[in-house]
Amino acid sequence: MDIILILPIVISIALTSLILPYWIKKCRIVGLLWEDMNKYGKPKNVASSGGIVVVMAFVLSVLSYVAIKTFVLKISDEAITGIFLKLFALLAVILILAIVGLVDDLLGWKRKGLSKRFRIFLAFVASIPLIVINAGEQVISLPLAGQVDLGVLYPLIIIPIGIAGATTTYNFLAGFNGLEAGQGIIILSFLSFVAYSTGSSWLALIGLCMAASLAVFYFYNKFPAKVFPGGILTYSVGALIASMAILGNFEKIAVFVFIPYIAEVILKLRGGLKKQSFAKPNKDNSLELPYKEVYSLNHVAIAILKKIKPSHKVYERDAVFFVHAVQIIIIILAIIIFRRSIFI
Repeated sequence: MDIILILPIVISIALTSLILPYWIKKCRIVGLLWEDMNKYGKPKNVASSGGIVVVMAFVLSVLSYVAIKTFVLKISDEAITGIFLKLFALLAVILILAIVGLVDDLLGWKRKGLSKRFRIFLAFVASIPLIVINAGEQVISLPLAGQVDLGVLYPLIIIPIGIAGATTTYNFLAGFNGLEAGQGIIILSFLSFVAYSTGSSWLALIGLCMAASLAVFYFYNKFPAKVFPGGILTYSVGALIASMAILGNFEKIAVFVFIPYIAEVILKLRGGLKKQSFAKPNKDNSLELPYKEVYSLNHVAIAILKKIKPSHKVYERDAVFFVHAVQIIIIILAIIIFRRSIFI
């Protein structure tokens, strides 16, 4: 990889660093603030929808990559043209879902926002750019059946399910300071490593552009949060994860890495998709389970940590680090299980 291609990552970091503090300040001035649900009294003092800055920085950094390839390195062969087509399809998917997430944020989750069915429908619609370019490999490996050529079924069924599934489930495991951003950094960094190891260095760079912006965002979003990501960030990151898996042809690895989110869906279904992932804060901001049963990995984290911590007190950052640790363990297992596919 030419050293100049590191520039898009630098641009992503710089733009997020410059614009995010201004966004937080502006939200405070106009009153665009959300309640911090895991703090005692639920203070309404956190800037909302900061993910808009992350998405903007990501899009501009990706476009800078295209500009560098076109005007600086002057590469215009058929291969790079094909990559550009995939890139613009990926950006279209993310921007469509960013708009969906922003609308959902503006309507507000307490007022139900967009209905679950409508959000899923829009996620399917957002997959159209990848469908029309026939992204990914139509031959997949299935247990017992071996190599199976899905033909036209891959773009018409697998791609929409992948985009809609990753987008909606990534939005489920949320609600704690630093959780969504931290998870995005961990997963996208790993998938970028997989992409680079399997010969898709351009895709690795794209993943790192988002991870770099998320790293800056995490600094403001970690406990105690100054800004929340909003659906605009969770939808966009989920879409990018699915798009990378499709374009890089490592769907099985991405699905395995998504095990915590699959578990989150199962737990949410136990509560009829009506139970929230938040905790019940005490006066000292330690957390209690909000229900008698667990309906989120966040609740699982609180339940386990209350038993193993000597003080039996669990704080928000404890639960977040627990989920991150689980995600890292899953990634280590993925490296072991799929080592032949990764190190080719």
